[in-house]
Amino acid sequence: MKLYHMPGACSLADLIVLDWIGAPHQAIRMDLDSIKSPHYLAINAGGNVPLLVHGDFLLTENVAILGYLADLHPGAALLGDGSARGRAEVMRWLGFLNSDVHKAFKPLFSPARFLDERDRDDALARNARHHVRLYLERLEAHMDGREWLTGARSVADPYLFVVLRWAEAKLVDLHGLPNLARFSDRMARDPGVRAALRAEQA
Repeated sequence: MKLYHMPGACSLADLIVLDWIGAPHQAIRMDLDSIKSPHYLAINAGGNVPLLVHGDFLLTENVAILGYLADLHPGAALLGDGSARGRAEVMRWLGFLNSDVHKAFKPLFSPARFLDERDRDDALARNARHHVRLYLERLEAHMDGREWLTGARSVADPYLFVVLRWAEAKLVDLHGLPNLARFSDRMARDPGVRAALRAEQA
């Protein structure tokens, strides 16, 4: 199994899950140039990460990859308690992180796509940080009394860890979010997370 990833990208979530399930894999580090190379575009026309290659099966899109990895290793119980409701709860929060929270960061990552060069930064960044903060407040309230996003460890937790790292890096106000702070600290101490962070930089 191969995972094409890029440091700082959402592909960190996949690296964490690969370690949690103990799946042998090769982590292939990409950068902004290599993801647009003819070789890579030949196998991933989107020119992005993550890309999972499992035999002759190529899979893109983070939610699909995380779900696929969890299904390959049901014993790890990363898609809920085995019930339809448990799985739906994991997918609900995974979808929220992928579709809403992740999307809110885009102006902070690529401001030139949203404003003329001369207007770039201040207003756009303030607005983006405000929207990210609102999403984090929703997550903070949900995490009250919980160690994990859905009650037990799941594929949604690495994605939450990723967006919290982005929030810190992009100077989103994280004050007054103690539940998320505790979650982030606990994840940072997790052996699988630490191994994934090392693999990301290898």
